[in-house]
Amino acid sequence: MGAGMSSDSGPEGVSGGGGGPTGLGTLPEGCVAEIMLRLEPAEICRLARLCRTFCGAASADLVWETKLPRNYRYLLGKASGDDNSEGRRLTKKEIFALLCRRNAFGGANMVRACRFPFPFHLHRLALKSPSNCCSDKNIMRISPEFCLEKKRGLICMWISSKALSITGIGDRRYWNFIPTAESRFETVAYLHQIWWLEVRGEVEFCFPEGTYSLYFRLHLGRATKRLGRRVCSPEHVHGWDIKPVRFMLSTSDGQLAQSKCYLDEPGSWIHYHVGDFVSRSSDTPIGVKFSMTQIDCTHTKGGLCVDSVLIWPQGFGGLPTASCPLL
Repeated sequence: MGAGMSSDSGPEGVSGGGGGPTGLGTLPEGCVAEIMLRLEPAEICRLARLCRTFCGAASADLVWETKLPRNYRYLLGKASGDDNSEGRRLTKKEIFALLCRRNAFGGANMVRACRFPFPFHLHRLALKSPSNCCSDKNIMRISPEFCLEKKRGLICMWISSKALSITGIGDRRYWNFIPTAESRFETVAYLHQIWWLEVRGEVEFCFPEGTYSLYFRLHLGRATKRLGRRVCSPEHVHGWDIKPVRFMLSTSDGQLAQSKCYLDEPGSWIHYHVGDFVSRSSDTPIGVKFSMTQIDCTHTKGGLCVDSVLIWPQGFGGLPTASCPLL
């Protein structure tokens, strides 16, 4: 019976024997849209290829509005430079697609990084004089990037090493920026040798409601290409097995997380978990401060690449991570 009905059906499932319509293409578009409300975006896009009815339902605003976070207008403003005029001409499906792309954002909430000379103990003395305050050329305005995580409507964010405050970054005896194709920002901060390691940063953003994890993306050794093959040089790698590196994050609403970890996996990019924080309101900006320190001056350390800081939805897979015990 099922085979006979299938063979008599015409395009889009319309019966060729003069009977009533029997195919999926004859379902009411509103009914199909109600089904799609309960599906994930990737499943909606696959169903849109079935027939015209499904394609029309898959473009409906009521379907895609449920896939967008509650503060999607704020996110759209960030992605388009705080100008919402473009958003009024876009459908909800187009807004979803735009937010799922790689979006740089700036303005008042952009991460600022002051480049202090080394040694660290001279910073406070230098800052007492107004003439020694951070000038425009020492404040690098590097745009973080964000995109929408498709399944839960939360945010993934990346912050470049150039947007972080790194002790000694202005002295090439200790640090320098090197180009690499292994970073989404095409540049990483490379540490030759230093006594006092301190990397700090902060960002303020209206995160959609949910729990987020913060990571430092680090690499021991300097990776290069030789005869078309990836080669990692351990030339400057030392000092990381003596004392652990301490990670910390704090938020403007009083949340605090700390962890520590030995850096002992040379040759691979590892995401070191700092801690988690919760965004309780998507309409209220939350400030997140984070740091990575190893300030035991009894020994030097070196050979470290600092690529970026990641803020991802908790439990979001695909990251090579290291286990860092919480303090």
